[in-house]
Amino acid sequence: MFSIESFKQEYETNTIDVVIRNRKFSFFVPKSLDRFIDPENVLNNFPLWAKIWEPCFMLADHLASMPVNLEQSFLEIGSGLGLVGIVASSFGHKVTMTEYNDDALNFAKASAHINDCSNLKIMKLDWDKPELKGTFDRIIGCEIIYKEESFYPILRLFQTYLKKEGELLLSERVRKSSVEFFRQMSEHFNIKAQKKIIRNGSDEIHVMMCRMTFKSI
Repeated sequence: MFSIESFKQEYETNTIDVVIRNRKFSFFVPKSLDRFIDPENVLNNFPLWAKIWEPCFMLADHLASMPVNLEQSFLEIGSGLGLVGIVASSFGHKVTMTEYNDDALNFAKASAHINDCSNLKIMKLDWDKPELKGTFDRIIGCEIIYKEESFYPILRLFQTYLKKEGELLLSERVRKSSVEFFRQMSEHFNIKAQKKIIRNGSDEIHVMMCRMTFKSI
């Protein structure tokens, strides 16, 4: 059973503040990544979840601007530290947020607690062996496309959990893996892409947000 007290005893953290649509949010982040990295194989399961990536801001802002319909349910996959799902829930959407990594789940739960998201569901989800029940009106995700071996499990999640008339909303940096993913997904989905440049200091980060619906059979 999660508790904020046990979380604070277990992890050394910092907090960062984020403003979305004039509303302030706070998120726990690890003070150091050392405990989450295998020193024998640094690239093995590197904790990509431990950072709030720039495309998350684009997706969170979009969801915050959407009209709320409590009849519709959202499933977030690969939620990481929880920014997207927490923001969406705070703006009134009905969200089930999922992650596979236990540490990421704990950070997301802690941030949900300090942002008063008591109506947000946070669950563990194994993309290779999903055990969720039901279907969703929207599936959302941010920075989930890295390895080609994950393309099929992600497609299978979409086909299993998205309602036939539902919509996918994915926000990704423009890179080889994400472009190839959307190319392959175009065989199954109608895709509309919106591109944006996000500036982080002197860096320009090219981001695309794709809206996807099933193609008619």
